[in-house]
Amino acid sequence: MANRIFSTLPNSIFEEMSGLAMSLGAINLGQGYPDDPGPEAIRAKAADAVLNGNNQYPRTSGLSELREAVANHYRRTQNLDLDWTTEVTITSGATEALAAAFFGLIEPGDEVIVFQPLYDSYLPQIRRAGGVARLVTLQPPHWRFDRAMLEAAFTERTRFVVLNNPINPAGIVLPHEDLALLAEFCVAHDVIAICDEVWEQVVFGNSQHRPLIAYPGMRERCVKIGSAGKMFGLTGWKIGFLCAAPALTKAMSSAHQFLTFTTAPNLQTAVAWGLENSPDWWSAMPRALERSRDRLVDGLRREGFSVLSCQGTYFINVDLPASGISEGDRDFCLRAVKEAGVAAVPVSAFYEQDPVSTIMRLCFPKRDEILDAGIERLAKARELSRKG
Repeated sequence: MANRIFSTLPNSIFEEMSGLAMSLGAINLGQGYPDDPGPEAIRAKAADAVLNGNNQYPRTSGLSELREAVANHYRRTQNLDLDWTTEVTITSGATEALAAAFFGLIEPGDEVIVFQPLYDSYLPQIRRAGGVARLVTLQPPHWRFDRAMLEAAFTERTRFVVLNNPINPAGIVLPHEDLALLAEFCVAHDVIAICDEVWEQVVFGNSQHRPLIAYPGMRERCVKIGSAGKMFGLTGWKIGFLCAAPALTKAMSSAHQFLTFTTAPNLQTAVAWGLENSPDWWSAMPRALERSRDRLVDGLRREGFSVLSCQGTYFINVDLPASGISEGDRDFCLRAVKEAGVAAVPVSAFYEQDPVSTIMRLCFPKRDEILDAGIERLAKARELSRKG
């Protein structure tokens, strides 16, 4: 027993960098959470629901009021017609929604196409479900796929494709052309798309999020996953939305009941209220984040860093070679946190093979003084890197 290996799963890059930031007292621009505590009215609803509401097990599929609110929200914002009684399940965060989708749908040996860079839970979950991952590598600065890439990836054994849009860590909102192309391949190959769309409300400027489930032929073959944590900046609440046609929902809900079974009812009540009573939030929240993005981007560019385009999410990316940094992204990020007191995330951590190792990811929903100090410390890290 002493020599037995119980798991070969790696530690999360977020756990590693946040742990270093905490132990060293560094500024944390690595892990994706905002400094702002989130909408006060929604937090007050959660507190009231604890004191005056039902604190026993809710239905495994979620509170009816939240499932209906999710369907209403997507009808208003994305023109989707979801039946909340058969097509919406509430999960304990989007990561659990992903697990329910993978464990509920994948059969051993099924090929699953995944685009890298990728959220680090995808591959462990897919493989635990018995799936065989086929990786498609996206490259900076545009992070897009084309017909030739999809033709090389899809085979007669392909059963699923996992799409993250807007893309973390790339900060890119996929254009209509890419989504239409992927929908074409899914229909032609009879493939189900599992869509991680947690950043759907965090989109800037003229960029527009388009749900893949709305494309021709995708209504019955698409799983749409959302996150109240990302929508309202309440990342610790872990309230996810799992939306799909009834047959898919039935399989995924069955898996969900054996994962977390259900989710905190007071948080569900508060999110339901927030979805129905926050009409100004959906425009005010992205504008506030865009301001923080621009402060960090402008400050870094003044210091000589080369920053890639950011159309959505909480993250910007820095091109290290174009910024005069010869170290790989992981080495530079370790130097930055240990020697300059600022934590970042190397984008190579989001690849399993053939990684892009020249990009550093930074999280910008932070107070102005934190962003300004982060800029100063990253400039220091660059000088230390140049000196060797």
